[in-house]
Amino acid sequence: MTEGNFVDYVKIYVASGKGGRGSTHLHREKFIEKGGPDGGDGGRGGHVYIVGNEGLWTLFHLKFMRHIKAGHGGDGGSSRSTGADGEDRIIEVPLGTVVKDKETGEVLFEITEHGEKQIVALGGKGGLGNWHFRSSTNQTPRYAQPGLSGQELDVILELKVLADVGLVGFPNAGKSTLLSVLTSAKPKIADYPFTTLKPNLGIVAYRDFKSFVIADIPGIIEGAAEGKGLGHYFLRHIERNSTLLFMVPADADDIKKEYEILVDELRRYNPEMLDKDRLLVVTKCDMLDDELKSELKEQLDSELSGVPYMFISSVAQQGLTELKDKLWEMLNKK
Repeated sequence: MTEGNFVDYVKIYVASGKGGRGSTHLHREKFIEKGGPDGGDGGRGGHVYIVGNEGLWTLFHLKFMRHIKAGHGGDGGSSRSTGADGEDRIIEVPLGTVVKDKETGEVLFEITEHGEKQIVALGGKGGLGNWHFRSSTNQTPRYAQPGLSGQELDVILELKVLADVGLVGFPNAGKSTLLSVLTSAKPKIADYPFTTLKPNLGIVAYRDFKSFVIADIPGIIEGAAEGKGLGHYFLRHIERNSTLLFMVPADADDIKKEYEILVDELRRYNPEMLDKDRLLVVTKCDMLDDELKSELKEQLDSELSGVPYMFISSVAQQGLTELKDKLWEMLNKK
């Protein structure tokens, strides 16, 4: 999927259908005098549904669909005939989509399962025909109810990717390179910051035909939670991940400082993210000899006690099997 086709945020105007009018028909038939009221009810207006589809990965198909309207209900007829229901409209979305009311910002619901169906705009109820209003003192009512109006609202559809592991790191930390080595994904890779402009997903093949999903989130910088750089826009994608893989290159000036900045940005965006499992990975370790690696281990043991860490090199294929084993263990621990 190209970067331009990855859409994770759309605004849509939705309108359900209006209910049909009830009929004021009076029965007319040869040899039947004063047939009385027999007006039928109006049909209900069409609903607008949002349905989960596991075959979708993006909201791109809704990018140019700004207005979605359901059909109006049909009017009631004679012989107590009920009007036809309005045509429903169905909006299919990928799993992990959050639906919000644009005006209030309220979260209406989330779609997390395939086939999950939620009504975002309820169709108007059809009006009652005059047959319902007959009585001993009003045997020929010449009135009926109009149909109720449908609902109209602007909604925001916001996708939070569903992945088991989220890659967190500064630009050029090696996230896209690791994703390309572990999976069949082909993210754009270059030696300049902010190469990745959209999240990329990949499936990691593990032993015995098992697998897990990993997500490369665009680089976070200091101040991302306040809107600097690209990271703040994509931080919501990390909320779905059960495990966070923090990536800091071996040539960083201060590995502890970079790690703490990344953790602090997540805390400022959403403190609940700190409850997720974390693993620190020092990347680009092919540039380290055994002596430097040993010194770095001593430094990390003293400065980041209690934080699990590993050394890898995506380019040199070093430590990747151990990394997959560790991630699988973290994802499947009781």
